[in-house]
Amino acid sequence: MNAGIPLYLFLILATIMFFTGIYGFLTRRNLITILMSVELILNSVNINFMAFNRYLFPDRLEGMFFSLFIIAVAASEAAVAIAIIINIYRRFTTINVEDVNEMKY
Repeated sequence: MNAGIPLYLFLILATIMFFTGIYGFLTRRNLITILMSVELILNSVNINFMAFNRYLFPDRLEGMFFSLFIIAVAASEAAVAIAIIINIYRRFTTINVEDVNEMKY
C-alpha cells in the first residue's frame, strides 16, 4: 500500500495547469505570455508522465526519461522562441501579436 499522495491530486493539478496554459495561449496578445503559457502546458504534461510512471511502474523510470526529454525540448523551444521574439521586437518595436502583421524581413 502506497502512503504517498494519491494519483488524482496529481491529475487535478496537471489539468488545472494545462487549461490555464490553454486559456493564456488563446487570450493573451503578448508573445512572452504566450510563450509562458506553452511552457505551462509542457510542464503539465511532465507532471502526468511522472505521476503515471510512479503509480503504474514504480520500479522503472520511463516516465522520468520522457520528462527529461520534454524539458530538453522545452528549453530549446524557449531559446528559439525568445530569439524570434527579439527579432520581432527589433523589426516592429512591439511584441504584441496584433501589431505584427507582415512576415517578410
